[in-house]
Parts: sequence; C-alpha cells; structure tokens
Amino acid sequence: MPQTLEGQITMEKTPSYFVTNHAPKRIHSMARDIKLIIVVRNPVTRAISDYTQTLSKKPEIPTFEVLAFKNRTLGLIDASWSALRIGIYALHLESWMQYFPLSQMHFVSGERLIVDPAGEMAKVQDFLGLKRIVTDKHFYFNKTKGFPCLKKPEDSSTPRCLGKSKGRTHPKIDPDVIRRLHKFYKPFNMMFYQMTGQNFEWELEEDSESRSSQD
Repeated sequence: MPQTLEGQITMEKTPSYFVTNHAPKRIHSMARDIKLIIVVRNPVTRAISDYTQTLSKKPEIPTFEVLAFKNRTLGLIDASWSALRIGIYALHLESWMQYFPLSQMHFVSGERLIVDPAGEMAKVQDFLGLKRIVTDKHFYFNKTKGFPCLKKPEDSSTPRCLGKSKGRTHPKIDPDVIRRLHKFYKPFNMMFYQMTGQNFEWELEEDSESRSSQD
C-alpha cells in the first residue's frame, strides 16, 4: 500500500478478500483502524453472473444446473462450488467480525448501486467522512450495458463505463433451479440481515420471479 498523507484516503479493491479466510487477520495486523466497504448482491444472481464470466472463458464447462447440485434428484446443493459458496455472506462476515467491529464496515447494495448510484455513493462518502462531491450529475444509465456510467460534469470527456467483461447476458437457467437456490440461501440471507442490521430485500426478488414465472 502506498503511504497516505494527512488529508488523503488510500483505497484498494480486491473482491476475493471478503471470502479469503486469512485476509481479516492479515489486514487487521496491517491497519486495524481501516474502513471496509463490501458490495453485495442477491447471491442467486451473483452465482449466475459468476458462472457467466467463467463460461465466457471456458465454454466447455458443464451447465449451471449440473454444477449447482451434488444430486439434483435429491435437491442437494453443492455449496462447495465457489460460485455458490461466495454468496453465503453470513459465513464470511463471521470471520471479519472476529477482527473488526461493524462500525468499520459499510455494506453497499449491488442492486441499489445500479438503480440509484448517487444514493449509494452518498452513503459511502458519509461513511468515509467525505463531502458529498459525487452526486447524480456524475452518472448516466447505459441501456446497452444495463449499468450506470461515470462522467465528469465539468467537461465533455467520454464517460467511463464498465469493461467488456461486465454486463454480459446471463444464460437462461431452469426456474426450478433458481427457486431451489433461493430456498437454500434464505436462512443465510436472514442471518446476514440480522448481523448487518440491513434488509437487502432479496426475498422480494424471489417473489417477483415466482409471479412472473406463473404469468
């Protein structure tokens, strides 16, 4: 990490930290007063996105439905598959709470970050003790990508959008598999809501999917 001068904030992003067992202890020994920002999204959607990324690099891999189950007939989910294990957020958070208090953590809703990026960034800036400089005028929604892009309101430079690896169309997954995964994650989600004091409302998405599949 580079040296940080008075009045500066140094930030570093590595998604795998949150799910790496030894990361909390090592980070705590380096900087115990550090502030941690964790972006989470519906674990079912996250798993499908994870699979989509891998599929783009290894098109020969088995289908999502095959990888998600140890035994589909019995409905046994394969929680050892990394795409699914990462979404058990409560399990990973337990490791971090052994070293850091919740007051040093801020959880960003991946869903709200898409629909209201300025609102989520306002909370991040408050958490970091910064002025709310990044506002809604810094974003516009890219319909092709399905994500917001960042722009500088004071100039006409090209907005910064997510790269080619983001915004890929997800493969169609068997609705029954999605329902089973929602059921699998529900107790872990409830535990995560209780631990963080935040309700990310992922079960509402499940209800919406159920209604749409019945229409």
